[in-house]
This record gives sequence, C-alpha cells and structure tokens, in this order.
Amino acid sequence: MERLAGRAGSGVMRKLYSLVMRGAQPLLRSKLRRRGAAEPGYLVAVDERFGRYDQPATPGALWIHAVSLGETRAAGILLAALRERDPALRVLLTHGTATGREEGSRLLREGDQQAWLPWDTPHAVARFLAHFRPAAGVLMETEVWPNLADACEREGVPLLLANARLSEQSLRKTLRLQRLSRAAYGSLGAVWAQTQADAQRLGRAGAQVSGVYGNLKFDAEPDAALLQQGRDWRARSAAPVIMFASSREGEEAELLRILAAQRELSGAGFARRATDGEAAAARWLLVPRHPQRFDEVAQLAQQAGFRVARRSAWGAGGPPDADLWIGDSLGEMPLYYGLADVALLGGSFLPLGGQNLIEAAACGCPVVMGPHTFNFAEAAERAQAEGGAVRVATMEEGVRAAQALVADPARRGEVVANATRFAQAHRGAAAKTADAILALLRRQGRRLTS
Repeated sequence: MERLAGRAGSGVMRKLYSLVMRGAQPLLRSKLRRRGAAEPGYLVAVDERFGRYDQPATPGALWIHAVSLGETRAAGILLAALRERDPALRVLLTHGTATGREEGSRLLREGDQQAWLPWDTPHAVARFLAHFRPAAGVLMETEVWPNLADACEREGVPLLLANARLSEQSLRKTLRLQRLSRAAYGSLGAVWAQTQADAQRLGRAGAQVSGVYGNLKFDAEPDAALLQQGRDWRARSAAPVIMFASSREGEEAELLRILAAQRELSGAGFARRATDGEAAAARWLLVPRHPQRFDEVAQLAQQAGFRVARRSAWGAGGPPDADLWIGDSLGEMPLYYGLADVALLGGSFLPLGGQNLIEAAACGCPVVMGPHTFNFAEAAERAQAEGGAVRVATMEEGVRAAQALVADPARRGEVVANATRFAQAHRGAAAKTADAILALLRRQGRRLTS
C-alpha cells in the first residue's frame, strides 16, 4: 500500500511538473533567441527542442545524451571505447548546448545521427522516442529528467547513467523534490558512479548504483600536436606564462583588478616574485569557459589598461607581444596548457563548483584552485593530496601562489611530476563502462547495429 501511495504521489507531482514545463515553453523560445544572438548554434533546428524532427531516423541506435561541452568530451571517450569493442556501432547523440552540439559533431560517423534532446514535456519526449526508437539511452553524468525517465520506462527503453556524479548541493535540491526525482532516479536501468561519495549521494536520491568506475575524463588523451605546439611557443618566450583556465563571469574582473594593482606597485610588468618582492614580468593567458564571453573578456582587459592579443589573431607564428593573451578558440585546451607554466582553475574562485582539472594534469600543467570545487570534489581533493595541485582560499592568494611556482622551477617541477602521476593513476573508467553497457544490453537481447 505504501509503495502504491508513493507512486500515486509521484504521479501527481509529475503532472504538476509537466504543467509548469509546458507553460515555460514560450520562455524557452525567448531564451533561445537571446542566446542565439551571441551563439548562432542555438538557432539551429529549434523545433527539435520541442520534439519535432525532420531528419529521417533509423531505429536501434545507441542514444547518448551529453548536455554540454564537458559531458560531450566524456561521451567521446566512452564512445571510442564502445567502438573499439563494436566497430559497427551506430549512435544518436543529443545535446542541450550549442558548444556540446558542435563538439559532438566531430564524433559522428556514417550512419550516426545528432539532435537536440527535447524540453522535458510528455508530448515532446514521446515524439522523440517514437521518431528515433533507440535501443537504449546513456545519460552522461547528471542529466536525469522526470518525464524522460518515465517515458523510457513505459516504452521499454533502458536508460543508463554513466560517469555519474551528484554533488552535495545538487543532492539537497534533489531531495527537496524527492517525490518527483526519486521515481526518475529509481527507474534507471544502471548507474555507474565516478566515486564512492557520488554513489552514496545517488543512492540517497533513489538510484540503484551498479558500480563505481571512476571518471571517464582520466582516460582522455590530450591532442599531442596541439600540446607540442603550445610547448614550442612557450620555449620561444623568455617570460613565464600563467593561465586562467575556463574562467567564469566575475572571476576575470577580480583577476584584472589584482593584476592592475600589481602593475601599479611594480612599475614594470605586473607579476611579482613571491620570494623577494622583485618584479618578474609574466604573460597572462585568459581562456574563458564560454565562447559567447570572448569579446566581453577582451574588452574588460583593454578597459583595465592591458595590451591584449587574441588567439584568433595570432597566426602561425604564435602569440605576439602583449600584456594579456585571450584564448578565444574552441578545442585547443591542450595547446593552452602546453603554453602555460601554471594554471588557475576557473569556476573555483566563486561558488560555481570549478571546472575539470584532469585535462591540465594530463598535459603536465600544475593547477592552483580556489575553495569551490564541488563539481569535481574528489578529483580536486586527490590532486591536492597527491601534490599535483595547490589549494588557496582567494583569488589574490591564487595569483601569488601561481607567481611563486613560476619563480621556483624546482618546486614547479615537483608539482608537474605529481600532476602527471595523478592523471595516469586513475585511468580505466572507459573500458569498465563500455564493457558494462554492452554486457547489460546483451543480457536484454538488444542489438545496437543494423
């Protein structure tokens, strides 16, 4: 009786949720128009957001949903492992952001398809499943939607959660709506968590965790050509290079304020040696997390009085003389990490959860991170514990710590070695996850190839 009452309560909550989601559709269209003004990718195939698809579909593909850029890169790692085991695999990739869709287009092969995942209303989700008829769905990391989960369960489409993570902050939000979210998590056919802590939180949310396999991003191989190009450019520079990697709104302004104050104090250059207080000219490289903010960040730097050179204007000769370089390109993070002696971790100096530090470690670039890394909590804690990253409390401390590292080559060398060992020691999630997905689908008698 209690279980039936729980299901009834969940059904009522989902109906209310569906009414809200349907009512919000005009707001979604308005938001897409605004985002599309800065990022035209948001204006592509808008009707797909509402479950209307013009492209023909071939049923039976493995559907992988990767909402944004980071999840899509993780999906690429998993997809490579799946294709190694099943070269004839056909996939349907869905996304939620323009950067995710652009990155995902690079993963497609003949016979694959790509689309937007629809807004989570019952009719849009039903049209999506009826059109594509996937053999199974793999959600990357966090994307569990109530109507999508319910429709997949009713249509007999196994829905799996790979590279799964759930922060304490997200868990608190989930538990506030547990009459809605618990059924969604409980309907998942399998959940493979990144860490034991994630597994425990996912269990509290209602999921049945099938295994703890680690983070797929440890299995990423940095683009060797880009990494070497960055190192070659760094070798030509007499000055050290400090990078602000995947910076977020509000963080760049604080960094520029600190650098401007240092420049005023030093009178020549704007980075100072932490050991003796003498001026030590350093190049700063800012790489904003979101491409729609490239122009804004460049303008902020110019308004602060710095000479700016943007990556898009560097040419084959590499970065020109300037106070600040702006990394305004996509898909070149290995180049930037190769160019940098040390990196500040974006998203960690404001309560935004931090960005992925694993790629920096794999490229041999030491990381200085702020206090807010809840989106990558265990990776950040392990990197710090293993000596591959430095934790600070404020942006100002972060700048000083980065400057201290570039002023002390021996200390920096130790952190580089530790970061490289950290990146190598935690590989293997891709193989485990790919094997688990294919084994589960074989047990259910599902074929993923035509």
